Amino acid sequence: MHPRARRLAVLAVPALAAAGAMLPAAHGAAATGTGTVTRSAAAPRPAVHEAADTAKEQTTVKKFWTVARMKAAKPLDAPGTGDRHFAAAGSATGSATGSVTGSAGGSTAATARSMTVSPTQISATQTSATQTSATLTAATTSAAAQPSSRTSGSSWTAGGTVAKTTGRVFFTVTAGSDAGRNASCSGTAVTSANKSVVITAGHCVKLNGAFHANWVFVPGYDQGNRPNGTWPATTLLTTPQWNSGENMNFDIAAAVVAPQGGKNLTDVVGGQGVAFNQPRGQQTYAFGYPAGAPYDGSRLVYCGGRTFDDYLSSQDQGLSCGMTGGASGGPWFVRFDTRTGSGLLNSVNSFKYNFASYWMFGPYFGPEAEAVYNTAQKTALT
Repeated sequence: MHPRARRLAVLAVPALAAAGAMLPAAHGAAATGTGTVTRSAAAPRPAVHEAADTAKEQTTVKKFWTVARMKAAKPLDAPGTGDRHFAAAGSATGSATGSVTGSAGGSTAATARSMTVSPTQISATQTSATQTSATLTAATTSAAAQPSSRTSGSSWTAGGTVAKTTGRVFFTVTAGSDAGRNASCSGTAVTSANKSVVITAGHCVKLNGAFHANWVFVPGYDQGNRPNGTWPATTLLTTPQWNSGENMNFDIAAAVVAPQGGKNLTDVVGGQGVAFNQPRGQQTYAFGYPAGAPYDGSRLVYCGGRTFDDYLSSQDQGLSCGMTGGASGGPWFVRFDTRTGSGLLNSVNSFKYNFASYWMFGPYFGPEAEAVYNTAQKTALT
């Protein structure tokens, strides 16, 4: 780990821009540009943790998160340089080959592609993801209202699917110097077989060797309001590399949330597509709820630009982005449509370096991320 690096997520985690092709219920299959399907190499089994998996526990967790507790939840402080180190750039498993036997190397410009998507498939994916989103008004779709493709951290005011599917994540840290502290991250509702999957960062579900407690997702959070409810997690999942050693190259996680009012998550807010094993260096939009100064966690913020490889100490991608702690776990989208607010989730905000607060970094979405997603979407609801 780089001695000058710091973690952001419950602290200010950077937005990772990993590449990925989305197929909502692919279950590990990869679609080629010709429409044929191939099977990608199996990744190590994700770590799975039971959270609030009974109706009684879910009710208790929802009651725990009062308006006051949510308002008081803060990103975690950066760990001391002697407490944690980023994984060395060469410690990731696998190679960046077309066979996709592992994750992509940090310096490669073209990474492994186990999944590619044809224009027709992309269109179908985004259409599915936006079926339940509100229709944008003429004002938000006008040229004057179009978000910038380059920004280091502006409020998102264009609405669309992203305003409903992105939300704040709240939890209680259970280990380390911050044990007992209520903290916040960001997350995204994605299309899935069980309609109940949230993608976030690894440190937003587990830190200092222990999974967090009281974990909930609040989609569409806006200045203290919870327009789409509070969704307790029944199951938390992360990569084996994050689970065993908190390897920053695999700072990836998912949560399966319980139905509310007889409805599943994406039936209420819609879901974004997810992409894996895609080329690096793409135009990317990152979103999150930064809560560290100058932000306060009350609004959805975004960054836009082209990603670059981290040449210092990780295999992540970087993005010029001024978001702070609390943005951790927020989505990075490729092929993002600013008119509809939908795209393909290809990474998440993960970390920043102390000496370069204007850069955000996020993990590459390769086979390990795909395995977490597939395991999550196959998880039975309780």
